[in-house]
Amino acid sequence: MYEVEFYKDRKERCFTTEFLNELQTKNRAKVVKWIQKLEKEEPNLPRPYADIVRGKIRELRVSFGSNEYRFLYFFFGKSIIITHGFSKKTDRVPEGEIERAERIMQDFIKKQRRLMKLWKIQ
Repeated sequence: MYEVEFYKDRKERCFTTEFLNELQTKNRAKVVKWIQKLEKEEPNLPRPYADIVRGKIRELRVSFGSNEYRFLYFFFGKSIIITHGFSKKTDRVPEGEIERAERIMQDFIKKQRRLMKLWKIQ
């Protein structure tokens, strides 16, 4: 079973939570429902609800009326790491959002490696 985690930067800032807090209550409730579905379905959540964006970066797609929300994520062991969310206004995921998710993924992996080294030292 997989567990969803929201990425936090070095200052403990969580971009996903910040984005969710900007949404109206109904929209946020629907997004939370889909995040829970992602956790349950894991890598098997089908299109059109989830898809591979590039490399290891995937997207969770949530529609609410005319609003399109995207949450980029990647798998790390048995965790689903959601990097951030954004409103989508075009057909494609903006390149800047993909690059942001890739940078976040690299930072997350570096943190995990540092933690593994610390565990080995002890």
